[in-house]
Amino acid sequence: MNKEILRANLDKVIWNIEKARLEVSDHHIVKLVAVGKYTSVENIATLYSLGQRAFGENQVQQLEARSKELEELPIEWHMIGTLQKNKINKLLDIRPSLFQALDSIELALALEDRLSNKNQTLDCLLQINSAAEDTKSGVSPQMAIDTYQEIIQKCPHISLKGVMSIGAHTDDLQIVQQSFETTRKIFDTLQTNGATICSMGMSGDYELAIKCGSNLVRVGSSLFEK
Repeated sequence: MNKEILRANLDKVIWNIEKARLEVSDHHIVKLVAVGKYTSVENIATLYSLGQRAFGENQVQQLEARSKELEELPIEWHMIGTLQKNKINKLLDIRPSLFQALDSIELALALEDRLSNKNQTLDCLLQINSAAEDTKSGVSPQMAIDTYQEIIQKCPHISLKGVMSIGAHTDDLQIVQQSFETTRKIFDTLQTNGATICSMGMSGDYELAIKCGSNLVRVGSSLFEK
């Protein structure tokens, strides 16, 4: 893609983030994670040259390949997709800055086992299925606080930094907003447990997510549209 198109897309997304965050508070800081799922390594490198530092991938294989191809750039890599247990070692070898999709106590215990063996720690977000949709991973809102605290107690090598959720899959913005507000309320409660990140919002709904309290958005297609 043309560098100027990428620059214009990045500027537009940042402008939209600014507008949304200022509706919350002057002090509300929002981090942008650029999702490279459907784009090329060259476009990621170009965005980096334009000042974007954090990038996310949905699949371990793609994260591994891209982090190797771009290893000369000190990119902050995020794993944002579902993690299968047979890919845990591969993910830990990549050493991502943040794993955003810790979606069960079972996965947490499996991660803890491998992390302990490697004498490593991993920053994670607990994924909450606040939309209560069968197609989405994550713990139920009713179980989220107990699960978060259980992971803290049982998994010393996992450093929980907060929560992540995906907005409801519907055109009804009120339902989407409700799903975000559910996650935000859980995040507010978990701040006493050290939670600092509330990751909500993707290309179609990140402005609404920010207005509902998100402080990290995962944007892909809006950055890479021609």
